Amino acid sequence: MPTSSNLKRNYPDILAGVVMVGLGALGLWAGRDLRFGTPAMMGPGFLPDVICGLLLAIGGFVLIKALVKDREPIGETNIKPLIILIIAIAGFAFLAEGLGFVVSTIWLLVIGSLADQESRWREIAMSTVVLTIFGALVFIYGLGVQMPILPF
Repeated sequence: MPTSSNLKRNYPDILAGVVMVGLGALGLWAGRDLRFGTPAMMGPGFLPDVICGLLLAIGGFVLIKALVKDREPIGETNIKPLIILIIAIAGFAFLAEGLGFVVSTIWLLVIGSLADQESRWREIAMSTVVLTIFGALVFIYGLGVQMPILPF
């Protein structure tokens, strides 16, 4: 019988599995009042339920696999990229209505790229231009999202 001293656990994967199972369960609980429908006549709860069910299944798989894998300790954490991404996303949300899609998307992509220390400004500039144009075409013109394209 294994004792707690020689029991091996893969803590990063256990944590990832628990988070995925928790988010999937939370999503199913939050959408419990939405009608599911059928694949032919999808209700408002169809997609959230399917995605949350998949998240539960993948999280369960990761969790079970983590319990049989060798131990891998959680290393040092760097919170700086997380803070940068939160600032980039929050900035997009606050800037979108007042300054429009283009300015807020540029903010999101440029500030968000600062989270990666290996980013190069030329790559950031090219991807920002391409993704901003693509996003405007898809979301503003294609899907008709009610957001100003420019601040003027």
